[in-house]
Amino acid sequence: MKLIIAYIQPHMLNEVKQELYKAEVYKISVTNAMGCGQQKGYTELYRGVEIEVNLLKKVRIEIAVNDSFVKPTVDAIIKGSRSGEIGDGKIFVLPIEECIRIRTGESGSIAIG
Repeated sequence: MKLIIAYIQPHMLNEVKQELYKAEVYKISVTNAMGCGQQKGYTELYRGVEIEVNLLKKVRIEIAVNDSFVKPTVDAIIKGSRSGEIGDGKIFVLPIEECIRIRTGESGSIAIG
């Protein structure tokens, strides 16, 4: 079992969701996030004052999958979010020690679904 965490551009979320559905990955969690990486932000003028904006809007996607779904899930995220520009995002794959479905008490790979 793995937890896949991806940070992507907000405008790419619909494309990523469509690619995930094609890969038969339906259970996702999405959170708005802010951060910066290689982009380092930008500057803009606000009422005549130059302001440095170094935290940019991102979307964080979390998906818990069984081991056989890791590669199709990662490939779908890449296909849906890649533009070739700096700031496309990052994907992290972490091991999950245990998963328990609260409703039934099932645990392990069956609980992920």
